[in-house]
Amino acid sequence: MNVKQTKIDDLNLTVNIELGKEDWADAKKKKLNEFRRNAELKGFRKGMAPASLIEKLYGGQALADVINNIVSEQLNKFIEDNKLNVIGEPLPSENEQKNDWDNPGTFAFDFDIALAPKVEAEVSAADKIPFYNVTTTAKAVKDYKTNLLKQYGTLEKGKAAKEDDFIIADFEAGETKVEKAYVALRSIKDEDIKASFIGLKAGDVKDVDIEKTFTNEADRAAMFKVKKEELGTLPAEWKMTVSEVKTFVPAKATQETFDNIFGKDAVKSEEEFDAKVKERLESEYAQESEYRFMIDAKEYMIKKAAINLPDAFLKRWIFVANDGKFTKEEIEKEYDLFAKDFRWDMIRSSIIKAQKLEITKEAVTEEAKKIAAYQFAMYGMGSTPDDMLTQYAENMLKDQEQARRIVEKVQDDLALGYIRKTATLDAKKISLEKMRELTA
Repeated sequence: MNVKQTKIDDLNLTVNIELGKEDWADAKKKKLNEFRRNAELKGFRKGMAPASLIEKLYGGQALADVINNIVSEQLNKFIEDNKLNVIGEPLPSENEQKNDWDNPGTFAFDFDIALAPKVEAEVSAADKIPFYNVTTTAKAVKDYKTNLLKQYGTLEKGKAAKEDDFIIADFEAGETKVEKAYVALRSIKDEDIKASFIGLKAGDVKDVDIEKTFTNEADRAAMFKVKKEELGTLPAEWKMTVSEVKTFVPAKATQETFDNIFGKDAVKSEEEFDAKVKERLESEYAQESEYRFMIDAKEYMIKKAAINLPDAFLKRWIFVANDGKFTKEEIEKEYDLFAKDFRWDMIRSSIIKAQKLEITKEAVTEEAKKIAAYQFAMYGMGSTPDDMLTQYAENMLKDQEQARRIVEKVQDDLALGYIRKTATLDAKKISLEKMRELTA
């Protein structure tokens, strides 16, 4: 047996494993004996079939199993003995020698191995990273108040339909009728068609092509009270008769509205309403600032570390590891984003290891609970009991893919927290519009 390596460059090497017959013959014989002991062949008692017949039936499989096991063991041993920090998994060389399996004797196998590059991810006060503070303007407070009052508004009877209004209408096509269907004008994507609905009043009649007007199939199915897969059975042209116009009226700044938005007696005047709105805005802006810092810090560290990657190997490995789910053309197109994430993963791991930052079960569970709380809030459950959040989080962490993403988020928070604490933050004031232009 002979195992040797050929260095291609600092990040790539090829390992050649050569096996003589003496390296695999005894193992193959043992493997065939196992087949013989378990073989149930007609005309022979179990385990008593002739060795020549077993060889004929199972020789090729036994040889392949034995060679694969020996090669795998030797490759892993070589990596461990040489303390190689590899990326991905070894791949059969594209220029691998051909072996004669029909006349087995000496076998030779070549494997390409990529080595993880050295990562220098030290952080100090000399590192200067921008940190954007979004300014809270009087206009932003006013707009936020307006939107809040709209959220808690009500639908009331209107006269002529405006672009944000609703129409309650009866539709008729031949013998088919649909009564009291709700039409949201904002859901009509075609601006010319939408314009033809504006100004409609109770009693107005209009011909409507429902496929061109209501392009969202789920909305159209709900409106015409059929399943989505049944839409094809509906005619395109309908006569629409408006029975009522509903206009959306924002809530007024009253005590009842304050209680609905913030909880009973949390706000008792419009001045307190303004203060609460500003507080909410500042909280949201702080989250936007932290999100932007995360992007800038990652980009800064990736540029500073300047990690060289074995790109050609990684593209091959992605293709093989995903079992052909992505074409080579797709991998080539998306590779830069993959490489950016890969470099950040290495930097993050380096910081966590160097600074002995601990990833605790409690931190992972808390992150899962935050995600759970956000999901509940999207369904209007803003104050979910802690025991329910804990149970939901535990269920999330049982899913390997979700657990992996949550752990990565905790790792990100640890590494970015260290960078934030150690580097110099170049504080800059910025408008919300400019911040969103940066993040777009």
